[in-house]
Amino acid sequence: MGNRSLPFARGSGVLLHPTSLPGPDGIGDLGDGAYRFIDWLTTAQQRYWQVMPLVPTGYGDSPYAATSAFAGNPLLISLDILTGDGLIDPHAYRNTPFSDRQVNFTGASAHKLRALRAAYERFLGYHDDDRCREYRDFRQRESSWLDDFALFAALKSENNEQSWLDWPDDVRFRLPAALEAARDRLAQEIGFQTFCQWLFRRQWVNLRAYANERGISIIGDIPIFVALDSADVWANPAIFRLHPDLTPVAVAGVPPDYFSTTGQR
Repeated sequence: MGNRSLPFARGSGVLLHPTSLPGPDGIGDLGDGAYRFIDWLTTAQQRYWQVMPLVPTGYGDSPYAATSAFAGNPLLISLDILTGDGLIDPHAYRNTPFSDRQVNFTGASAHKLRALRAAYERFLGYHDDDRCREYRDFRQRESSWLDDFALFAALKSENNEQSWLDWPDDVRFRLPAALEAARDRLAQEIGFQTFCQWLFRRQWVNLRAYANERGISIIGDIPIFVALDSADVWANPAIFRLHPDLTPVAVAGVPPDYFSTTGQR
């Protein structure tokens, strides 16, 4: 075959989703456990960390059934880092019953969202420091997906986490008057969802920089398909194969196999 240069240097690494890292809050996150894992990769002379999708999960807590292809999962936000940033009372969220060896999605979600809402309330008290300017810049820079996602997440909460296909017709079909009314009615929740995305991005960028500075490259992952119950499909129905009532024309998947006796949609 002759000698041909490879696009990437040969190297080895580890596949590990951050939720699998040890931590005190019922689920692994982007905090101390992630930094220690990067240190271990460096010591072990590894070059790559494959993280798999970091998106907010939908049905079944699967990152491959995400409510957005662009957003980050708020459960990955480190409460310890928020404590260090002065956004969380250091004593308020530490008496937790969670194991540091097993993920508790339901418990972690209730625990972390309660803490994140408290952090948001405290953040609203700030008006003109560097973080406020950084937050405003983030909202403006990422508005192409962030505005729709935050509204989608707020509407999903208002509708008891039902699929958007089961929402009232006016918001399901995105009638302008209904969307404007929802933005006014759900302004607080929209702000909270936006705040969480800023926190996630902030922590992720810092962690990724830490890895790169130590010679560790991060390999991401992209879901094979965008999930039907997502902000992406709800906000952009014209680019998907949907019936006039917005139900899908076809659904792809795989037949039963060793991993799933009923197959996967």
